[in-house]
Amino acid sequence: MPTRTRADFGTYLRSRRAVVAAPEQPAEMRTSRRRVPGLRRQELAEAAGISVEYYIRLEQGRAPRPSREVLTALARATGLTAAERDHLFRLAGELPPEPSAPDSTVRPGLLRLLDGLDDTIPVTVHDGRLDVVARNAAATELLGPISGTGRYRRSIVRHGFTATARHLLGDEGAHRYARWATAELRSAIGRYPDDEHLRSLVRELSTTSTAFRDHWSQGEVSLGRSGEKRLHHPARGWLAFQSEMLHDAERDHWVVIYAPTP
Repeated sequence: MPTRTRADFGTYLRSRRAVVAAPEQPAEMRTSRRRVPGLRRQELAEAAGISVEYYIRLEQGRAPRPSREVLTALARATGLTAAERDHLFRLAGELPPEPSAPDSTVRPGLLRLLDGLDDTIPVTVHDGRLDVVARNAAATELLGPISGTGRYRRSIVRHGFTATARHLLGDEGAHRYARWATAELRSAIGRYPDDEHLRSLVRELSTTSTAFRDHWSQGEVSLGRSGEKRLHHPARGWLAFQSEMLHDAERDHWVVIYAPTP
């Protein structure tokens, strides 16, 4: 790490140590009052499984770049939130660790937003596994209810290789969507390489869909998350929308907004 970055890293680490609650000691073992807030350097070093000498050099900005294992141990010992942990990693010149799985719960505030747009703008939410986790009434009216059975009934990827997608998007639109969905699936597996749900979806679609096999063989990833779409509304016919995707990085949820266009 550059000298300035090392100093910033040490300062941040010291500030986090200062707010960690000190361990309680039995009254008979208390020999002196603590003169500093939070944990002592030795206490934090022991909690992180590193030497106190190395920890002191980290705080002083004199240590070499810490490994990802040391950063993880420091984040755990200081009780950092996910955002604080990610900041610690970035200060050390490392990419933050990827989550092992997307969050299964949609933010309450986001659910209220979906409800508030029920009569005006279709909105859906899918997670990092590309499964729909929420949608408002306007989206259900436009896209149709989530039906069927099985573990992939909510998959936006699998939906792209059905007759329903062709009816909703038309042949050309369905082809573009299937290509996009396949690229998103490859990106998702890159983010969650050990996720059996995603890998089993690849196996199933490879077995059942020639179109999927053709798209998958292209090796494409993330073809874009904004664009114009024409969708067939069950009561109003063909409608044009500007589709925009917003990312909730903390939970790895994608909010898809279908804004009507003239």
